Amino acid sequence: MSFWRHYYHLVWATKDREPLIQPEVEKRLRAYIVSKSVEQTVYVYAIGTCLDHIHLVVAIPPKLSVAKVVKRIKGASSHFVNHVLRPPDYFSWQRGYGSMSMGETQLPVAVAYVENQKQHHAEQSVNSWLERYCQEDEGPQVIDRPSGEKVAGMHEEAEGYDVRQSPF
Repeated sequence: MSFWRHYYHLVWATKDREPLIQPEVEKRLRAYIVSKSVEQTVYVYAIGTCLDHIHLVVAIPPKLSVAKVVKRIKGASSHFVNHVLRPPDYFSWQRGYGSMSMGETQLPVAVAYVENQKQHHAEQSVNSWLERYCQEDEGPQVIDRPSGEKVAGMHEEAEGYDVRQSPF
């Protein structure tokens, strides 16, 4: 196995932000999500819920994509809630999710934030960046270099490039 450290703060909401994560569902939902994560070799450092959304701090091995991990967890957990827990209202997650990467030194701060979700929302002390989950987001913004040149990645430089010309 290669050396890796890939930490993520994940967040997603219930369908239409309905308050579906009721106390009678919450504890078993959290345990189920942890078990589905472990099945995928995903390390769960923290999981925090509110009535209408969930946060996870995880480490995902490089052999897995964040999108596939989230898709599996969301799909399996909604199926579990509807077919095993059978709440009075149909349980469903909203489309999309938020994913923020972090370094190892940021991990304790992220864990503390996620473990105190209910308190943050009660006190209205949420971090708006860590509450984002909208599927319309197109990713990081274009930045300006000191020269005034716009940078959105190296896509423009790659256009027309023939990989066979590479010295590597």
